[in-house]
Amino acid sequence: MSDNKVEKVVIIGSGPAGWTAAIYAARANLEPIVYEGAVTQENQQKGTLPLGQLNLTTEVENFPGFPSGNLGGYLDDSIDEKKRKYMAPHEGHGVSGPELMELMRQQATNFGTRVVTDDIAKVDFSQQPFTMETLSGESVSAHAVIIATGARANYLGLESEDKFKNNGVSACAVCDGALPRFRDKGLVVVGGGDSAMEEASFLTKFGSTVYIVHRRDEFRASKIMAERALSNEKIDVKWNSVVEEVLGTEEGGVTGVRIKNTVDDKTEVLEATGYFAAIGHTPNTDFLGGQIETNDKGYVIWPTPMRTNTNIDGVFAAGDVADDHYRQAVTAAGTGCMAALDAERWLADKGLI
Repeated sequence: MSDNKVEKVVIIGSGPAGWTAAIYAARANLEPIVYEGAVTQENQQKGTLPLGQLNLTTEVENFPGFPSGNLGGYLDDSIDEKKRKYMAPHEGHGVSGPELMELMRQQATNFGTRVVTDDIAKVDFSQQPFTMETLSGESVSAHAVIIATGARANYLGLESEDKFKNNGVSACAVCDGALPRFRDKGLVVVGGGDSAMEEASFLTKFGSTVYIVHRRDEFRASKIMAERALSNEKIDVKWNSVVEEVLGTEEGGVTGVRIKNTVDDKTEVLEATGYFAAIGHTPNTDFLGGQIETNDKGYVIWPTPMRTNTNIDGVFAAGDVADDHYRQAVTAAGTGCMAALDAERWLADKGLI
């Protein structure tokens, strides 16, 4: 990147969609730049650090090409030692989220992708070439842009959630579940989808009892995920219940969660040192300033089915930022490929490559 240079394509985001787009764009000699996100406290709290949501996941069993087996030797050789030492030893399971993301990143850089560890904070899509400004104040211009910023975890919005964040309140069991404060203690997971089932099942490795608080009388999770949770003897489901308050102290953090039954209004306090929100996601589109058309949930719209074009000619979207239905790593990667191919063909049609 240099002053006055117009890049062929800029990719914003560093999850499966972003890295797959970078791999395809780099192999097509588009010399892509990936803005993978800034390492800031705000991004850490929101769950928007580089490498995306998959970097917060343990075992990945359903990404094609990674069956159970010992990948340890290859990972030791392929991933920078400084990063590899923070990953768990490989013990025969499928690839983990952090491993998969680091491998994707390495594959993209192997083909010449340039990576900037910064956020795109502001964009101007009103004219060509497009201009963007980073969080650190740098500017970049590009003929084509691929938005692959994903989505972040939601909270209920309780004051007590904010009060005890990073002191017992979390939206990522994989990130925090192994901390000493959660071991052999009661833990609470809020939600009823696949994410809640996965979080609760993971937490049973550490907590004494894991309560799932769900406002309905049945889960909306997939059948296999729901059955896995319901069959776990360490999981106790609180049906037809909502969280009223996260309880705790300034010194010790979370000590319990008060819930209310939606049928009879009775309240109950669950003794717990951890509270984990697993109630969906919000697409990371704030930086777009309303210039890209979105649906009522804030997800980027593809005006043409099965094409990653947005309402702005030359701007494409891939991954969870444009997917409020599937939200899977493999579908994100697939649309990353599509976005890169769409961008390449658009640039060729415009005579820009």
